[in-house]
Amino acid sequence: MKKISIYLLAACCSIAAAFAQIDRSKYPEPGPAPQINIGDPATFTLPNGLQVFVVENHKLPRVTYSLVLDRDPILEGDKAGFTSLVGDMLMGGTTNLSKDELDEAIDRIGAQMSASSTSASASSLKKYNDRLLELFADVLFNPAFPQAELDKLKKQTISALAASKEDPNSIVAVVRNAAMYGKDHPYGETETEKTVERIQVDDIKTYYNTYFKPNVAYLAIVGDITVPEAKKLVEKYFADWQKGDVTKHEWPAPAAPAGNRVVLVNRPVSAQSVINVGYPFDLKPNNPDVIAVSVVAEILGGGASARLFQNLREAKGYTYGAYASINPGKLVATLNTSASVRNAVTDSATHEFVSELAKMGAKTITQEELDLAKASLAGSFGRSLEQPSTIASFAINTALQKLPKDHYKNYLKNLDAITLDQINDIAANYVHGDNLQITVVGKTDDFADKMARFGEVQFYTVTGDPEVRMEVADASVTAEGIVEKYIAAIGGREKLAAVNTIRLTSEAEIQGMTITIEQLVDKGKGIAVQRTKLGPQVLSNVRIAKDKVTVTAQGQSQELPAEAATAYQTLLDIFPELSYNEKGVKLELDGISKVNEEDAYKVKVTQGSNTSVEYFSVASGLKLKTESPLSGETTVDSYASYEGIQLPETITIVNQMVPMPLKAVTKTVVINGEISDEELQ
Repeated sequence: MKKISIYLLAACCSIAAAFAQIDRSKYPEPGPAPQINIGDPATFTLPNGLQVFVVENHKLPRVTYSLVLDRDPILEGDKAGFTSLVGDMLMGGTTNLSKDELDEAIDRIGAQMSASSTSASASSLKKYNDRLLELFADVLFNPAFPQAELDKLKKQTISALAASKEDPNSIVAVVRNAAMYGKDHPYGETETEKTVERIQVDDIKTYYNTYFKPNVAYLAIVGDITVPEAKKLVEKYFADWQKGDVTKHEWPAPAAPAGNRVVLVNRPVSAQSVINVGYPFDLKPNNPDVIAVSVVAEILGGGASARLFQNLREAKGYTYGAYASINPGKLVATLNTSASVRNAVTDSATHEFVSELAKMGAKTITQEELDLAKASLAGSFGRSLEQPSTIASFAINTALQKLPKDHYKNYLKNLDAITLDQINDIAANYVHGDNLQITVVGKTDDFADKMARFGEVQFYTVTGDPEVRMEVADASVTAEGIVEKYIAAIGGREKLAAVNTIRLTSEAEIQGMTITIEQLVDKGKGIAVQRTKLGPQVLSNVRIAKDKVTVTAQGQSQELPAEAATAYQTLLDIFPELSYNEKGVKLELDGISKVNEEDAYKVKVTQGSNTSVEYFSVASGLKLKTESPLSGETTVDSYASYEGIQLPETITIVNQMVPMPLKAVTKTVVINGEISDEELQ
């Protein structure tokens, strides 16, 4: 027993000594980068040119098939958007199965299947391999392209486009690309409601017949399958796929602007500005610098510890988050930095973006930043390996992008080997604070005059076209005269002044549900009510009086603050333009702009501290659009006559209260009818 105690005492002393030698104030030294055992894919090529990669992974009884087409970018022209429909049309049914039958067959075996214009994938349990590939081959080689499916997809796309035109982040992407690449370039063209409307089934068929060829295709098979099994299945289901010539396209590589270019998009209803700062440059995916460049992007704007986030959010408080990315490309690479900031600090935030880019290119990266970025990227890479789709993409990308065969296997080792001097040299080579395109979507009246210090200012529309801002050549045209022409166009002062009550009912559809909007105004009583209903249920009731505005919703009532109440109180006048002079409303003519492709006088209307913008048709005098920070944006799509007075028949409303543009159609109008006190509650 004594001998055992001595041994235990010696062991404890040894352990204590070992711990005493550890300096817990320092992080342990990192070990060597781990070897990634991805596995080399087995490869074979069918006589029709289809290149196949097989990666065996027997951990789970699942198999995933990933197909990618290698084609050049194409210009879609006056039918822009048709390639975005190709995948859904492929999944819209085959010559053997309707869409419902196809969906049911896929669900029956617990499979997943999807397609796009350049890819397709299918996945299921191994025991359903034959049935899965039978369905996959049917989708790929026997598409029906039904007209009904295209009609549905076009309607959905047009609805999404209408919503995206009111999303500042979508707008900045469209405008950035159009200004950077030009609309005659595949990367810069814009799909619109009109281009989508022009798409026909024959366009989908022509694309399919031109580009869906095995000799430009790669198929990756990952999962519980052996190479002999894979080869047998591929030969069974893909060998009859006929190869053919695929149209080639060459496009000029876009260049960064010579000097900074500032592209502004005016969106008066925006409380924030969306800023995007970046430029195109040359960096192919197989360039040896790509991994180091990704580290630079991580340090610049990869997350909460990155420079942009720490500066614009933590230090300045301009935004909730600021980010950056650098994306290599065969034709062109892009650097992008972005954030949403308050309108009032748009120019200040832009200055910080430019400063951080210049600083990054001045070899200022520290060892701590380098270590954090490496750790973050290594962690993301490791987590990505959990998905079979990642292994498939690795196999295809290696061939598609002409990467070294050990690119992914040695990724962590190559990442770990980057030194501080190397990363600073890479940053200096690819990042700079000049020759930038600065794209901003927001209420430009708040900051446009401050942006010229960054470069030449250009104004664009939400669809990515240079905004046509024309001066009013006729000196006799005034804002006051334009308003008078509008009053005359809708009925004249005398007829409008005689309207003491008005009852309007309109309907709108949102997410498949019809809502009714009732508007009651009694000038004599000085009361107006705007009521929104879903069937018999009242969603909201706004009661407007000269001294207050009360909103009732879900049983709760709230009085609006004075500034917000002002927008509603203009309803009390029914036709507020009649009393602009008496109320001291200030009018300012701000040139001629386009509204729905029609020339319109742009008039700023200021009442107290609130300024709205109204657009009046140069030709007819009718009001076409109103923009207000308080009530949002209202576009008049058509007018109709009611007792000799022209009133909006169809309008489109955009504001922060609805998730997408709301199109309201007038159903009934009653002028000078009786309105009871009960109705005005």
